[in-house]
Amino acid sequence: MELTVALGGNPNSGKTTLFNTLTGARQHVGNYPGVTVDKKEGTYIYNGYKMQIIDLPGTYSLTAYSAEEVVARDFIVNEKPEVTIDIVDASNLERNLYLTIQLLELGVPLCIALNMTDVAKNRGMEIDTEKLSELLGIPVVSTIARTGLGKQQLMEAVAGVAKKKEKKGPLVISYGPDLDKTIRQMQEEIEAAHFLTETYPARWIAIKYLEKDEQILEKGRLANLATAAKLETTVENIAVYLQETLNIYPEALIADYRYGYIRSVVKQGVLTENYDKNRLYLSDKIDKVLTNRFLGPVIMLLVLLGLYRFTFVYSEMPVRWCENFFGWLGDTVSASLPEGHLKSLVVSGIIDGVGGVLGFAPLIMFMFFGIALLEDFGYLARVAFMLDRIFRIFGLHGSSVMSYIVSGGIAGGCAVPGVMAARALRSPRERLATLLTAPFMNCGAKLPVFALLIAAFFAEDQAMMMFILTMIAWCGSLVIAKLLRMTVIKGESTPFIMELPPYRMPTFKGLMIHTWERTWQYIKKAGTVIVGISVLLWAMMTFPALPESEMQKFEQKQEAAKAAVSPAVLQEYESANEDTQLSGEAQALKEKLGAIDAEAVEAGLRYSVAGRMGTALESITSLAGFNWRINIALVGGFAAKEVVVSTLGTAHSMGDIDPEESGSLSQRLAASPDWNPLVALSLIIFTMFYAPCFVAVVCIAKESGSWKWGAFSMIFNTVLAFTLAVSVYQVGSFFQLGL
Repeated sequence: MELTVALGGNPNSGKTTLFNTLTGARQHVGNYPGVTVDKKEGTYIYNGYKMQIIDLPGTYSLTAYSAEEVVARDFIVNEKPEVTIDIVDASNLERNLYLTIQLLELGVPLCIALNMTDVAKNRGMEIDTEKLSELLGIPVVSTIARTGLGKQQLMEAVAGVAKKKEKKGPLVISYGPDLDKTIRQMQEEIEAAHFLTETYPARWIAIKYLEKDEQILEKGRLANLATAAKLETTVENIAVYLQETLNIYPEALIADYRYGYIRSVVKQGVLTENYDKNRLYLSDKIDKVLTNRFLGPVIMLLVLLGLYRFTFVYSEMPVRWCENFFGWLGDTVSASLPEGHLKSLVVSGIIDGVGGVLGFAPLIMFMFFGIALLEDFGYLARVAFMLDRIFRIFGLHGSSVMSYIVSGGIAGGCAVPGVMAARALRSPRERLATLLTAPFMNCGAKLPVFALLIAAFFAEDQAMMMFILTMIAWCGSLVIAKLLRMTVIKGESTPFIMELPPYRMPTFKGLMIHTWERTWQYIKKAGTVIVGISVLLWAMMTFPALPESEMQKFEQKQEAAKAAVSPAVLQEYESANEDTQLSGEAQALKEKLGAIDAEAVEAGLRYSVAGRMGTALESITSLAGFNWRINIALVGGFAAKEVVVSTLGTAHSMGDIDPEESGSLSQRLAASPDWNPLVALSLIIFTMFYAPCFVAVVCIAKESGSWKWGAFSMIFNTVLAFTLAVSVYQVGSFFQLGL
């Protein structure tokens, strides 16, 4: 028998850990329709039941304030899972039960996983699960998701809820005489008009109107404008009355009564607290050091530097293996295919293009592992807490920190969910400033570009270079945010309050799952999007082909070079293979003919569509040290930043001085006369700050509500990036730095 089971709960309640414990490797990640919020699905087999478990986004309530809350609620309402598991943090019982009460008011089949009972016990809290189950009328099972304790009992309870023929009706709570009377009146109107009742319970709709739930209000107006207007008028009248009599709004009064109901449940022998109120928990003791006003930032920088050292030291060998593999694959395929466009497409367009991106997959994997470790341990929340003070100086909000981190603030994120994370900000101005500057972070798409150039020109201390680039991204983003907040997005900053989850030892299984999920997304992108763009750019770098008359000139040069040597030398050159030791004259002939070949390839590349574009831009971009090949790569980077690496791989594969010479792309760039550390640094700065990838631009336009901000991010960011790159190159050239 198949069941759909939704897994809901507050952020930091151990929901994802439980999901990983239940599903293990039997899970996959997608997206909910229309949004970039992750949709995680997995399978759990129990006693003849095949349970499809959906890990809903963490949410504190079912009121539609954020994308996560809308997604979680819509799934429960529209997909109607047979059972919803509510993960409740036992150490924060009252706060977590707020979501439970809302789920019960919605009338969904529910089961509580009372998680982190070990943490609660260590804090002197004893919870009577049987009493809690009796009072709420639903199964309550103690669990420790980290160790898997209670997993089987929980799924047994889930199966029991699914088997029940009679479903419980929605929970009814009294919200006081004033609101109860209004709710009854609205409920009658809703039922009489059949107003949204095919989807939601009538009483629940009335409560959502009182809470001014934007999604329900919008749906109501579309369904029946007359009834919606009537209900909204009723809400306005009661709001005015409550403001005059109690100095409170309906939504605040509803929250007060819900917490009152929760307290009445908890005080009926459910929770026994035996602890010293002045006692500091372990997390508090650690926080006294890690979030200290002076020590905290220093430790944060050391942790970041340590992360990069770990990444570059341990990924060095696997990256070399990957580079050697793609080099071997290119040579093998090249030797087995006849000369022509097919060989060029496969070797230069696909293998050298995509291989340049996939070669850094081990580095990306180690970076993601380090970030998952910090995230699961609970340290990233402390980073957001500490940076709030700094962010306020620059006109941003503490919640902007998480948006920056998700976008790649510790390298390896993605601007799209980072922009989406800005929804958490209530102030429209702070939200706009955040979503416009979050793409400046060093996302996972930029990381291969930085890794390539650092390996080629700053190999002495790669970790320190990556640390410096991270600092540049953060400082640049904050300065630009301040500039925007002083000019086009003026307004006051709002206060910041956030929850600091307790420190927890991450599980090896959880770390592996998180690392693999993110690495697989990177690999999948390289194998789909990057392949498509690489092939397109290869075609643009191949066609139109150089005219026959021009090719004949290079053939004549080669014939002249051959005619200039003795027949014996020519015979030695033509009969030699790769391992043959040539005489001085034969070696000179080989090098001369190779140079003519490379000249012909470069002429053909320049004659192509992409070559003409790159050459046309060179008169301007040379100010930043960029040649026509770099220009081609940067144009492709507007679609996705990884394409910069794949295009450089293709362009240099098609036009190297010695095409037969194998070697990684970083070695090719280091050996090229057109490249030096100053050009590399200029390109790094440009890549860091220029236009977000196309998907991120669409997301900015959607989140800001206007395409003008999407266009602004492309134009402003590119102009800014070019200005900074020119400044770096020109100042460096003046002082002869890195040349």
